[in-house]
Amino acid sequence: MDLMNGLAHTGGVEAISRELGVDQSTAQSGLGALLPAVVDGMRGQADSHPQGFGGLASILAGLGGGGLLSNVVAPEPTNISQGNEVLGQIFGNKDTSRAVAADASQKSGLSPDLLKKMLPIVAMLVAGYLSKQTQAAPAPAGADAPPAAAPDSGILGQILNSAGGGGILGSILGGLTRR
Repeated sequence: MDLMNGLAHTGGVEAISRELGVDQSTAQSGLGALLPAVVDGMRGQADSHPQGFGGLASILAGLGGGGLLSNVVAPEPTNISQGNEVLGQIFGNKDTSRAVAADASQKSGLSPDLLKKMLPIVAMLVAGYLSKQTQAAPAPAGADAPPAAAPDSGILGQILNSAGGGGILGSILGGLTRR
């Protein structure tokens, strides 16, 4: 299952729709438009961390881990401040988040203001989903089983590397420096 389908399967699209008061088609479009940049941001964190994807798994766990996903899909309002913390970690500053929303707006036709509101929710969905997947991943065949609390960073790399993105964050950041 790819990342987009995984997020939809967990109730992410319905949660975005409910949280922002938009129809599910709009929520799906916004998720699809924002997902590549969020994935690129997380992949960039892994690339710059000395422990690679294992380091990213630790960062995500420190930001709330699988609880981030649970927070979004729960019937209660989402604690957006956690999503902003995730965005701060993967993008570094609000200018990058604004540029991501503007780029996604151009590609999707959705309002940049709506996408700015959606971005922390998407970041929480992705971070929480990835955290849950790393915790649920079975040990590779023939390998000693890791301790129960140790995340499998290999599955994290597989999910992020198969999720696409194609360096979209680099092109967005390049646009920021040209302004």
